[in-house]
Amino acid sequence: MKNNKSLKIRFLGGLGEIGKNMTALEYGKDIIVIDAGVAFPTEEMPGIDLVIPDTTYLVQNKDRVRGIVITHGHEDHIGSLPFLLKDVNAPVFGTKLALTLAESKMHENHVTNYSFNCIKPSSTIKLGCFTVEFIHVNHSIPGAVALAITTPVGVVFHSGDFKVDLTPINGDIIDITRISEIGKKGVLLLMCESTNVERPGYTMSESVVGETLDRLFAENEKRRIIIATFASNVYRLQQILDLAAKYKRKVAFSGRSMEKVTEAAAKIGELVIPPNTIVELGRNKNIPDKDLVIVSTGSQGEPMSALTRMAADDFKNVKIGSNDTIIISASPIPGNEKSIYSVINNLYRKGAEVVYETLEKIHVSGHACQEELKILHTLVNPKFFIPVHGEYRHLKKHVTLARSLGMRESNMLIAEIGSTVELTGKSMKFGESFQAGSRLVDGLNIEDSGNMVRDRKHLAEDGVIFVVCCISADSAELLQEPIIECKGVTLSDEQKDEMKRMVTKTVKGMDVKSMGDKGELRGAIRRAFKNYVFKRTKGTPMVLPVITEI
Repeated sequence: MKNNKSLKIRFLGGLGEIGKNMTALEYGKDIIVIDAGVAFPTEEMPGIDLVIPDTTYLVQNKDRVRGIVITHGHEDHIGSLPFLLKDVNAPVFGTKLALTLAESKMHENHVTNYSFNCIKPSSTIKLGCFTVEFIHVNHSIPGAVALAITTPVGVVFHSGDFKVDLTPINGDIIDITRISEIGKKGVLLLMCESTNVERPGYTMSESVVGETLDRLFAENEKRRIIIATFASNVYRLQQILDLAAKYKRKVAFSGRSMEKVTEAAAKIGELVIPPNTIVELGRNKNIPDKDLVIVSTGSQGEPMSALTRMAADDFKNVKIGSNDTIIISASPIPGNEKSIYSVINNLYRKGAEVVYETLEKIHVSGHACQEELKILHTLVNPKFFIPVHGEYRHLKKHVTLARSLGMRESNMLIAEIGSTVELTGKSMKFGESFQAGSRLVDGLNIEDSGNMVRDRKHLAEDGVIFVVCCISADSAELLQEPIIECKGVTLSDEQKDEMKRMVTKTVKGMDVKSMGDKGELRGAIRRAFKNYVFKRTKGTPMVLPVITEI
């Protein structure tokens, strides 16, 4: 009997953006989820800690979710797991380091009911009607895998984050042989990451960074070395530890995420720490500069990171001086350039020497450039193609690259978050849209929309005026003069007095006694104040009337 059902691919994150990766494959009554990541807030999101996918669709269909498959342990692939697992009780499958890092997040978020299942590259699992094979790839963190997913309509190949590194620091090169075998058997759809599609050539090997760091250690033999890098770049950390041992230096880690990742990676053997190398940051004052390396967070200029606070002289354990060499072993994530260069300028002001990507080869990407992407496309040789993991320009450029390799335009789609793609053995088309987008995490609270951010931006840009009125419950008259408090708004005493008279006039002009929750009165005060302030200051502060009945 002919099968007329289609595979539905639902995109919950990771398209048109960097980070927040999450994709669901659905066939019949079975759903599997690929990755559960976060994005980090921009300057346009004051007070927000994390941005996570809107998983309403998965929650509504939680009884159909057979499993969550993780490609690797970076935040943009595992960061929203604790939030998803609070609502969707599905087993999670990933490699050892990815699950170790994810487990730490479960504890932080007080999630206790979860099932983690450790897999190894080359292993295969069955989830409902789906068979998932894990394939070793190179990335900037151990345990990265691509996925070959056998579905009732054909094989879907998901690249995960990858590059082709022929001289990796630890482990083997990408499993090109197995990828080629899968391609020869036939792949219906390729979903491939697009992060570095704008870059020609090949991504440099991580070993190149080791060579540069080795030279910098030798050139700064009498100086204290401080290295800022991504906490999750375990291969980079391994090279730093090995060089510290070679040059007989102690290593102090700075930053909570740095400490957590190194502890987790060392615990499972993915990071080998030479004996007697680690010292506690607060107890390194008696160690000569030439004998110490500090490995820090803050490579992106994050406001509360260790390096940023060092540059601002707001870090009690480290004072930057003229005998410091700071190495920023990372490239700017788009949007972070201003913050990073501000930190660099502050470090220079303190007399330090600063080495960054513009000056030296002290960072390589974990993502494939154009020639590596071509290799994967050629080996997989898919019938259909959907670019993933990137902003719209990346996705568009990736389609152009695939076209140059002979892929027909009609066999490619650029999807968006909230898109459903319906796939059969012979066709690929857009299906229904569904609820998707972003949810904002502020401490323990999660917001479903951007209203909170808009309010905070409004407060930050225009300030707030509090109007406190005390009204008699019997007569509905003011019992005392209104109180006007301004935050972020400059008003003279004369203007405040005039505003008090406006409140008194407004209360007297309305039938306050007959009102229920006094919402009409608050609205009248708000409108009067906004008009008054705009005429005199051209500002539009938030006006918050507080009505108290006695």
